[in-house]
Amino acid sequence: MRCFSFSRLAASCKARLHQTLRSHPLRSDASGDRLRSFARAALIPLAVAASAGAALAFDPFRLTASSSLCDPGLDLRLGGKDSTDLVAKGIHRKVSNEFIQELKDILRDNMTLDYEERCFHGKPLNSFHRAVNVPDVIVFPRSQDDVQKIVIACNKYKVPIVPYGGATSLEGQTLAPHGGVCIDMSLMKKFKSLNVDDLDIVVEPGIGWIELNEYLKPYGLFFPLDPGPGATIGGMCATRCSGSLAVRYGTMRENVINLQAVLANGEVVKTGSRARKSAAGYDLARLLIGSEGTLGIITEVTLRLQRLPQHSVVAMCNFQTIKEAADVAIATMHSGIQVSRVELLDEVQVKAINIANGKNLPEVPTLMFEFIGTEAYAQEQMLIVQKIVSEHNGSDFVYVEDAEAKEELWKIRKGALWACYAMAPNNYEAITTDVCVPLSRLAECISKSKQELDASPLLCMVIAHAGDGNFHTVIIFDPDQDEQCQEAERLNHFMIHTALSMEGTCTGEHGVGTGKMKYLEKELGTGALRTMKRIKSVLDPNYIMNPGKLIPPHICI
Repeated sequence: MRCFSFSRLAASCKARLHQTLRSHPLRSDASGDRLRSFARAALIPLAVAASAGAALAFDPFRLTASSSLCDPGLDLRLGGKDSTDLVAKGIHRKVSNEFIQELKDILRDNMTLDYEERCFHGKPLNSFHRAVNVPDVIVFPRSQDDVQKIVIACNKYKVPIVPYGGATSLEGQTLAPHGGVCIDMSLMKKFKSLNVDDLDIVVEPGIGWIELNEYLKPYGLFFPLDPGPGATIGGMCATRCSGSLAVRYGTMRENVINLQAVLANGEVVKTGSRARKSAAGYDLARLLIGSEGTLGIITEVTLRLQRLPQHSVVAMCNFQTIKEAADVAIATMHSGIQVSRVELLDEVQVKAINIANGKNLPEVPTLMFEFIGTEAYAQEQMLIVQKIVSEHNGSDFVYVEDAEAKEELWKIRKGALWACYAMAPNNYEAITTDVCVPLSRLAECISKSKQELDASPLLCMVIAHAGDGNFHTVIIFDPDQDEQCQEAERLNHFMIHTALSMEGTCTGEHGVGTGKMKYLEKELGTGALRTMKRIKSVLDPNYIMNPGKLIPPHICI
């Protein structure tokens, strides 16, 4: 569907007509004839355009900041109000041979046109989202200079760009609905500068967070964000990720000191210095963090680091209902204890973990805690929480301090999604969605969502970062069965609207991509979305940076 408004075109022509008449007033002796003549001439193109109807053709990547059109080339139903379509539809324009040759001159062998490789990059890992098109070419830059040259070429030929990190994003952020160039950042993995005394490090975006922490461990340091295994620093910035440790250390927003990015015109911007705080100008780093590649491509990141804790204790306890477990998480946060993790698993998720890992954990709602600090302080926190658990009908409170046992428990938690697949046939897929609500509404939101999930014929699990009000649902379904696909999307829709009704957000950490666009207008309002659109139209006037993501296509400026 071409998003072209004839009523808006008519209004625009009318406005230009009035502006011209004001600028060039007609003499009174012939004003009537001249006005009628001018009006007829001005409206002829409009009449021709209107008669062409849906057949009107336009270049979807030539729209500029002055356009009053909606997003070009996208099906309005995708990301529009009440959309249930999971396939991103876009207009695909074949890239020219001249453009491909220009890329070859820049990259030599660090690019591919192989169809299987393009299909692989066009389908995110563990995501149920799809696109009708795949990238036309995959490029592998080795430096910021390479990225800059690639972007300049794409802007010159109006070719869309899709940045690509670890491909662990779950809401379709790396889909290529318009085709174009997929910029795979996996070769940009340098540790550029470690500043132990300042507790920061400068890295390239292709480094994974697990790899980063292995590098930092000998220095007694670590980077505290822990999203899904395989996530890279660039992608973590782009989606404003967090993880189980966010309750203590914050999200990516709080842990990036400075970054560099290549904008759509090829210009490199630096957002700050290495100083821990600054009041110098607009906070461009926070603008780019969470922008999902729609404003620029991140090429360098300065990260805030933490000292490895002296001691830690991991505790687990069980409950009869998920509400009781959520209530304990809330009470723990109200107690003033600075826990580093509070994770909630429902009984279905625990069963999946048992099946996948050969464990024998009680298959009931379960809380996992981590306490850090000195040995005495960690023990003190653990005892306080143990008392809170007993006051809320919790049972089987156990804790471990052995390093291998703790690592095994968190490894099981991190593999929760893969454990879910162990309970389903091989061809089944999962909607992995998340919401976040104010902490006081967490128990209510989880309970209400859980009631709907349990009543469904589909297999559903709940996992929560309960300390900050963020929880996930994994909904297993057969993608070849329309009824199951619709039911999975209905549950996703119910959970999100439940969170929004409680002053929450449609996504606490997964981001927007194509999957959550349709909820942003209800959450943020059209004013905020138009502001986002204006920012993008200025920084990306040719609309090449990850088009079709984040900003709903029905929002016009």
